[in-house]
Amino acid sequence: MPQTTVDPSHTRPKLAVIGTGYLGAVHAACMADFGFEVMGIDINQAAIEKLASGDAPFFEPYLEEVLSRALASGKLTFSTDLQAAAEFADIFFICVGTPQQSGSNAADVSYVDDAVMGLVDGLSHDALIVGKSTVPVGTAARLTDYVAANAKSGVSIEIAWNPEFLREGHAVADTQHPDRIVVGSTSERADKALREVYAIPLADGVPYISTDLATAELVKVAANSFLATKISFINAMAEVCDKVGADVSMLAEALGHDSRIGKEFLRAGIGFGGGCLPKDLRAFMARAGELGVADTLSFLRDIDEINLRQRERAAQAAKAMFDGALIGRRVGVLGAAFKPNSDDVRDSPALHVAASLHLQGAHVRVYDPHANANAAAVYPTLDYRENYLEACEGAELVLLLTEWAEFAAIDPDELAAVVSTKRIFDARNALDPAKWRDAGWEFRGLGRP
Repeated sequence: MPQTTVDPSHTRPKLAVIGTGYLGAVHAACMADFGFEVMGIDINQAAIEKLASGDAPFFEPYLEEVLSRALASGKLTFSTDLQAAAEFADIFFICVGTPQQSGSNAADVSYVDDAVMGLVDGLSHDALIVGKSTVPVGTAARLTDYVAANAKSGVSIEIAWNPEFLREGHAVADTQHPDRIVVGSTSERADKALREVYAIPLADGVPYISTDLATAELVKVAANSFLATKISFINAMAEVCDKVGADVSMLAEALGHDSRIGKEFLRAGIGFGGGCLPKDLRAFMARAGELGVADTLSFLRDIDEINLRQRERAAQAAKAMFDGALIGRRVGVLGAAFKPNSDDVRDSPALHVAASLHLQGAHVRVYDPHANANAAAVYPTLDYRENYLEACEGAELVLLLTEWAEFAAIDPDELAAVVSTKRIFDARNALDPAKWRDAGWEFRGLGRP
């Protein structure tokens, strides 16, 4: 990825990024690449040390390149000392996690609260605290009240919200060249400060939406809920296609040419996963219940159920290819990450399907280009291999569960040389059925004849 051009003569505010997980590490590196002095803060000492050495703690294309460049420039530093950040920066981005609460669909915002409270306690100068974490609507207003009641005398601290729209596998580009920037604030001062932070993408014509706090909070969960709806809709259509012998891929192509619908997120498969869509969808439903509008968003529960059912449909389809008997059967699995170009296995449909087959007695070998280690930490009983040929050696069935480009490019004849039975189930509809059938393979997809 090319380096972003910056004007070194311009005096800029200093930034701190609180939380250096997936969102925070990318944001800190990219803001430093924009020319800002940035301090990344996290309580995880090991993660901070890795980042400070230029080693990204997770796989994300181009991140290590941008991280190394930012560190070499001297613009980017990392620390575990929140007080040091409070003394260093003018603008603080909150990028901590908001996981699903144990025993509830609601989001756990305790990390956000702790970060803001810690900053307010340590700040002795005027500052802007900008939330990027995905939170239930109303969080920013609540934190604004907290700041007003607890800021030190004579210190002006404002809360703003600037939701992130990162796609794993495209996070660097989405940060430096976003499709829109949304800022919720209560003052011209905050809006002006964030326009300066994002001056480079704004100069490139990126749309800037200035709004209130509640709207800014809602944008992310509304967007994710809509995308989840598209995914579950086309997967529901795949189930219909299986019943009537239609082709869901052709159906999706025809729908996608309608400009009102578009092609994105209309690929049928085993559904969505990861650390955002499932969690955000459920948290939105939980917040709707708290606001007294649960019935209005009740359809989101159906969206979630369709998504989860798709995983079970895939497992059952694979089992059917063995006439219902999985015990002792050898299965080669291609993919463990929830999506390609990522090593993230949180709520991964691929791992869910692989584990389901394993629990039903199959011997499952798994290969993922980047997610083997993370997958093994979650499901250590699966057999992980170093390449797709090893994973498929002796297999009676090959399952494509994550649509890496590496898998789409596999030569059917090359794979035929290592399997015991030429049988493949493309659960992501990423392969050309005719190519594999012409090579003598028994081929099955979801919603495809």
